Order: sequence, then C-alpha cells, then structure tokens
Amino acid sequence: MTTGGLMLRIGLLHRAGVFRTTPPRVVVVGAVLTVACAALLVVAVGTGDYPIAPLDVVDALLGRGDTATSFVVETLRLPRALTALLVGAALGAAGAVFQSIARNPLGSPDIIGFTAGSSAAAVFEIAVIGGGTAAIAAGSIVGGLLTAFLVYTLAWRRGGVQGYRLVLIGIGVSATLEALTNYLLTRARIEDIQRASVWLAGSLNGRGWEHVWPTLAGVVLLLPVAVAVQRPLRMIEMGDDAARALGVSVERARLGALLAGTLLTAVATAAAGPVTFVALAAPQIGRRLTGATGPGVMTAALTGSVLLLASDVLAQRLFPSTPLPVGVMTGGLGGLYLVWLLAQEARKGRA
Repeated sequence: MTTGGLMLRIGLLHRAGVFRTTPPRVVVVGAVLTVACAALLVVAVGTGDYPIAPLDVVDALLGRGDTATSFVVETLRLPRALTALLVGAALGAAGAVFQSIARNPLGSPDIIGFTAGSSAAAVFEIAVIGGGTAAIAAGSIVGGLLTAFLVYTLAWRRGGVQGYRLVLIGIGVSATLEALTNYLLTRARIEDIQRASVWLAGSLNGRGWEHVWPTLAGVVLLLPVAVAVQRPLRMIEMGDDAARALGVSVERARLGALLAGTLLTAVATAAAGPVTFVALAAPQIGRRLTGATGPGVMTAALTGSVLLLASDVLAQRLFPSTPLPVGVMTGGLGGLYLVWLLAQEARKGRA
C-alpha cells in the first residue's frame, strides 16, 4: 500500500470513529436511561389496584418483602414489566441496525415488512392451523425470517443492496403481507378473529415468567451480535466503496446485521405481538440524546426499553377500567412523535 493510500485509509478510519473511545455524553445518556428503566420498573410494579410503596417494591425485589407483597410483585407484575423492558430493548436495537443498513430513518422493521411477515405467519397459525401460544411464537419468528430473506433477495442488485431499494421493496412486501393477513381474518372463525385481533394489537396483558425467559435468552444472545456489527455498519454508512477500502466485507457484514436485527424483531414480536413505532423512534431519539453518529445500538436498546415500559404504564393507568393494549399506546405516541419531527424539519426548512 502506498503512503497516500495508507493516509487515506487512516483518515477514513478516523471519520468512521474507529479510533475514538466512547464519548462521555454517550456514557452519561446510557447511565440516565438505565436509571430511568429502574425507576419505571419500580413504578410499574408498585402501582395498580394493590398499590405498593417504592421501598416495599425494592424490598420485595431483594427478597425481603412480606408474603402478599412478594406474590403481587414477583408473580403478577414483575414478569410483565420485565417483558416490556426486554421487548423494548430488542425493538430498539433492531431499529438501530435496520436504519444503519438502509441508511434511512424509515428503515424500521415495522416499516419495511419484517413485522408484517411475523404477523401474517402468526395469524396463519391462529386461523388456519389453530396452534397454541408456543406455536404462534415460533410461527412469527419463522415468518419474520422468511420475509427478511425475501426482501433482501429482491433488494439485491448488481452485487449489493441499496438502502432506498431495501426500504421501497420492504414497503411493498409489507403491504402484500398486510393484505394476506386481512384475507386470513375474513376467512377465520369469529373466535379466531378475536384471538388474532388481540395478538395483532400488540399487548403485554397476561405475560408471565414463561414469556420472560425465552425473550431474555434471545436478547442476551442477539444483542451482543448487534453491538459487534455496529463497527462495520458505521463504515458502511460512509458508502460501500469506502467500507471496502477499509477492509470491510460489506455484504457479509450487512447480511450478519440483517440476520441479527430480524431475529431481534422476531423475538420481540413473538413475546408481545407487533408493537409499532418503538423500533422506528428509539434509535432516532437515542441519537438526538447522545449527538453521536453511527447505529448506537446500546443507546437505542435502552431508549426502546424506556419507551415501551413507559407506554405500558400509561396504557394501564390512563383508563384503569379498560386498559389499552400497549401497541395502541405506542402507535398513538409514535404518531405524535412523527408530527413533532415533521414540525421540527419544517421549521428548519427541510420539509
């Protein structure tokens, strides 16, 4: 390699942030979001028809609570709150990965079809096969993976995948799968329609430890993979040619990131159904908080946890007699966020 080529490569590595340590602001934001998750967990577990003081919640979590309090905390409320944190983390991390792959803030799994694939497979399992909870969860994971393979294959052109092509094809596939889901619902029995409608709304109602453990296993296995691929993704964001000049195997890195993001989305969808807007909004909010470039997977995961648990607390407390599915609340908050985002862009003259 010539001296000029070496200097160019070093410059690109600096631009990609390879030599940078984690900025202090990112560390502070991560610490604040972690504290927010813990505080929301105490609020979620301590409020409801049987209110529990925060210190009593902490005592129960540490194994020092009385029998009644420990039963309410450990058996009734904690599994739901932990499921919300884990699902939010999976969706936030998946959104960060997909937006980096697509180089587009709309590159969210619920926009480009992967969530629609999981939903269509789950409704097929409910309406046609009549499977139980485990079969529905497995079907949604398989559906997400097949959809990812289809979108990636269709988006492949001239030896690579372009971000806008991935988004556009994903939107088309998503529309097709939503039509398939609606068709399956029109052919289903009324009791299956009700069951599928509850699942499609995205809900944390009735979540227990049997939902927590598989979701935790999925997040523990896949989140480190998503963190590991963010370095090559940061280089790919500068362009495929620049990434190749830095020694990155672009398509291998992109395929690995796509697989990790799809599996994270599938794990989250299997646990709570298709919860919208968390994967779209969490990475963008995280980047605005840290001011950092690149995917920011861990910040997005923590932001997703805060968003989903806060939304679930609001969904349960705003209308105590008829609690809303958390997917309805995230959809409403996501719509308000998009309106605010458009207003900000319009104010800057970019929309």
